[in-house]
Amino acid sequence: MAEAARQAISGPVAWYGRDLAASNAWVRHWSADQIATLESALAAVDRAGIPTLAIRREDFPLPGFEPLIADLLDELEDGIGAVRISGLPVERYSLDDMRRIFWGFGTHVGTLLHQNARGELIGEVRDESGDAERTYVEPVAGRVKSSRARARSNGPLRFHTDRCDVITLLCAQNSMAGGVSKLVSIPTIYNEMLRRRPDLLEVLFQDFYRSRPEDEDGLHAERWFKMPVFGMVDGKITSQYSRTYVEQAQEFPEVPRATPAQVEAMDLLAELAEEHCLYAPFVEGDMQFLNNHVIYHGRTAYEDDPTTGKARRLMRLWLSVPNSRRLPPGFEVLWGSTEPGAVRGGVTVHRVPAAA
Repeated sequence: MAEAARQAISGPVAWYGRDLAASNAWVRHWSADQIATLESALAAVDRAGIPTLAIRREDFPLPGFEPLIADLLDELEDGIGAVRISGLPVERYSLDDMRRIFWGFGTHVGTLLHQNARGELIGEVRDESGDAERTYVEPVAGRVKSSRARARSNGPLRFHTDRCDVITLLCAQNSMAGGVSKLVSIPTIYNEMLRRRPDLLEVLFQDFYRSRPEDEDGLHAERWFKMPVFGMVDGKITSQYSRTYVEQAQEFPEVPRATPAQVEAMDLLAELAEEHCLYAPFVEGDMQFLNNHVIYHGRTAYEDDPTTGKARRLMRLWLSVPNSRRLPPGFEVLWGSTEPGAVRGGVTVHRVPAAA
């Protein structure tokens, strides 16, 4: 699309953080009946002795949930792009119960995807820095710290997307000391960049070189690939972006150097994201859904409390959803398919860890 032909994006997806904070239009609340239905489904899989990752949609019956799920999927694809459902009474449940409720509900929303090459399906976003064994590659002096290493620490996270149509998080525990979730509308960033620096907006529609990190993709034959940050098809914008992957790709000598315009475009993207984001602190029991094609997410740093054992723990699912959008040409290099409604995204499993 030529620069002169670009138009501002309108509609509920082009929101500003200050307005969404005032309206709270993205927030829903579990009803007492819905909680009872979730607990009944949990009891059913417990009686049947079905392991968590073997639970199928039909094993976890949720009668009456059809309007909730239809509203959720519609809001994600054609509305705000983000939904938070609050009020799950986590104090009633063990961590294993929460995993089973989270997984069971997820089977009704979409297809669950692997999150790394070792077969992770339910991620736990928490500070692993004190663990004897960690799920990320240890940072090496002079090298770029991987996205996974950043996420599984207590440091801040830059705005990014993940490799799925919808990322879902359940706040199982909260340290109550930082770790505030930050969300921003990608169409709003597009609109602001169109207004301020249309030349840099065009740069984001061109290819950027990205890495395939070992702690996500395993020992992948293709260590890097190229893909635009922004793409547009059928009148809808899509973005897939993590600046860390761009920076890691620069460590490969065969990869062309990032241009000054690319660096300036990424800098402006980050500036606009901070300027227009929604600060959305997690409360225990919050379940959050984000359309990765139109929402960037990040967080502030946090501290766990070693004296009380209060630690921040988010459970994470990656979902491919049935009402997903068509993706722009060129995005298949990461997604596998650009067709709307296709099962796509996630990470190919190269090796699965031995059973404990």
